[in-house]
Amino acid sequence: MSFATEDKLSVVFDTNKMHRNQALAMPPAALFDVAIVGSGLAGLTAALELAQRYDVALVSKTALTQGASVLAQGGVSAVLDRRDSFADHIGDTLCAGAGLSDEAAARYIVERGPEAVAWLRSHGVDFTPDDHAESGLHLTREGGHSQRRVVHAADATGRAIMEALGAKVRSHRRIKIFEHHFAVDLLTSGVPGSSNHTCVGLHVLDVRTGSTKTIAAASTVLATGGAGHVFLHTTNPASASGDGIAMAWRAGCRVANMEFVQFHPTSLYHPVGDTFLVSEAVRGEGGLLKRVHDGQRFMLAYDPAAELATRDVVARAIEQEMAKYGAKYVYLDIRHRSASFLTSHFPTIFARCKAIGIDITRDPIPVVPAAHYTCGGVLTDLSGRTDLAGLYAVGETGCTGLHGANRLASNSLLECIVIARAAAQKIAEQTTDTLANSTLPQLHCGIRPRPDERLATEFENLSINSTITTLRELMSTHAGIVRSNERLHQAQAEINRMYREHERRRRKAPASSTSLVLRNMIDVAQLIVTSALARHESRGLHFSLDYPFAGAEPAPTVLRP
Repeated sequence: MSFATEDKLSVVFDTNKMHRNQALAMPPAALFDVAIVGSGLAGLTAALELAQRYDVALVSKTALTQGASVLAQGGVSAVLDRRDSFADHIGDTLCAGAGLSDEAAARYIVERGPEAVAWLRSHGVDFTPDDHAESGLHLTREGGHSQRRVVHAADATGRAIMEALGAKVRSHRRIKIFEHHFAVDLLTSGVPGSSNHTCVGLHVLDVRTGSTKTIAAASTVLATGGAGHVFLHTTNPASASGDGIAMAWRAGCRVANMEFVQFHPTSLYHPVGDTFLVSEAVRGEGGLLKRVHDGQRFMLAYDPAAELATRDVVARAIEQEMAKYGAKYVYLDIRHRSASFLTSHFPTIFARCKAIGIDITRDPIPVVPAAHYTCGGVLTDLSGRTDLAGLYAVGETGCTGLHGANRLASNSLLECIVIARAAAQKIAEQTTDTLANSTLPQLHCGIRPRPDERLATEFENLSINSTITTLRELMSTHAGIVRSNERLHQAQAEINRMYREHERRRRKAPASSTSLVLRNMIDVAQLIVTSALARHESRGLHFSLDYPFAGAEPAPTVLRP
């Protein structure tokens, strides 16, 4: 595939040595042992682990803990009951992954599940208890799981986790937080594609002032989440625009399996309000999917597991039912459970629905599929290492191979913790000392702000936002749950046109976070469409009208810059 060549941001090292304090005196560079981009669960986990020994810069494009992790309702999957086993959890993961999950990755991550839960509890995360369970924790079951193995904090697990870890991060003396700072691009040294090509930090924009900074670091960790905002209907916040994936791609890293975008089957349908995730745990606790026009269940016609089938199956079934009857949504009905059960187990969902006039104890919930999780990402090993030395990708930004063609519910938070901790350990193994106590090569930053750099005007941002909306609509209609070659080619041509136009405008217009978001979204949209065109089969989350059957030999899609 061909992308227009980006301007390269680079740092050149001299052979002369200098001390860290001298490097810090060189504006606008700031020097840290580790730079982490993203403040979700993966980013906070890496920060807390690394700050035990190193000085850490934590870059967040929003306020701390305002990303997708805080919205997670379900929980963390882990084997915590004697009736369960690692083999069963691995088997469920491989089954959900539709033959494309990496078994070694699944084994590595699943076997560290109990330790991950213990790590969270040690940092003050309070999960819903169960005095009758051997673990002392209430375990729920979600789609694709053969056992109850999801620990949770009612239906607001993400918020409970992020509040606990966020407080620890804010109070840590070795973590410097850069809130409302947008990562522009990675800084590299050496020749792209060669063995000496190394990531040495990043360039950031302070979105409040328009000023730019260079953050140099021995190791950089991308934890920017996924790319759900590329689609019009998504459970993700606006910050999920694929920034880390796009930056790594421009820096020369391979990406994998970008065609596999998981649409959560049940997001709250509201004609004017924001999309809101209705947890899979509602179906796990007996919620039934029904047609709007006759109130009849329909999932048994699509899969023996009915409402507890994997997400790709349920999302396509809902899409087909909506198309068949011209409906804008279907119903999720859990009125047969007691009101006390619903209000205690799903207080967030109850309150959110109640606010728009839906009482889930008496009314069925209108739901529709929405883009939810990016199964692919920057290709990494099980320590989060990418193709670029010194660069790591963790959480939804990375692709370890765990999720394959379809993520098993609640495996995502588990992967965030396990891989972020593994990345921290690998960084510690490869760094014998902190930068504060060592000498460094002289730092020459090859990028400087333009003399006329200023904040974009309101009019300029309105124009960019209009293009963003057009791109999201295009991706939803042409690269959504059901795809065809004709629509994908149409999308590719239009995205290429958007790319050329945005590059022309970007070189003339002032810097803004809105412009940077659009650039990343265009790059990621092109990666998704190109990956989808390369897969001549239907598998997991990728369903093609031109290739409706699975191929004989499952293989990942890997794109090289």
